[in-house]
Amino acid sequence: MITNPADYFTKGCGRCTRFETPECSTRLWTDGLVALRQICTDTGLIETVKWSHPCYTHNGRNIAILGAFRTNFRLTFMNAALLKDADGVLEKQGPNSQTAGMISFTDRGEVASLEPTLRAYLKELMEYADAGIKASKVERDIVLPDDLVDALDADPELSHAFHNLTPGRQRSYVINLNGAKKSETRVSRIAGFRGKIIAGKGALAFQA
Repeated sequence: MITNPADYFTKGCGRCTRFETPECSTRLWTDGLVALRQICTDTGLIETVKWSHPCYTHNGRNIAILGAFRTNFRLTFMNAALLKDADGVLEKQGPNSQTAGMISFTDRGEVASLEPTLRAYLKELMEYADAGIKASKVERDIVLPDDLVDALDADPELSHAFHNLTPGRQRSYVINLNGAKKSETRVSRIAGFRGKIIAGKGALAFQA
């Protein structure tokens, strides 16, 4: 997995065998991803890598993260529940997602047309970070452990897959993670579960 954000735009994320090959999803959307990167850095965000994806931070808080799939590339906002979304462009990661927090694209032209909106939304989240304002937790039948929330926020592919799981399968992971007393154990289990979540499967007995 990559540790240098620049590698994402030339090699990929490093999570699969398509890394550094023409088949990598990032290669399909290089121009658009680079355009999103430019917008984020121009806004004054700090670029880093989290969960093998370029993540943009401000005042110690994650603001946005890039992702690429075979069918689209996207910018996902953190604490998206705070955004007013005046332009009505935010989408949900999946049918079971509680908050609309990402924008998907299929060509660079779409990025250019939405650039003013993207900059405004990033600035809005930066202002909330400066003020120490966080989104209120959404009441839901399934309460996700904080470690899982952090992992989903930082890994667009994992978030997309998890939110597309049935509520029962989501609950199976929550029950398993809640059975771990230490944060380190939960983080380890999430890493171990990643492949199953991406494959759309529920949790089975798992030890870390």
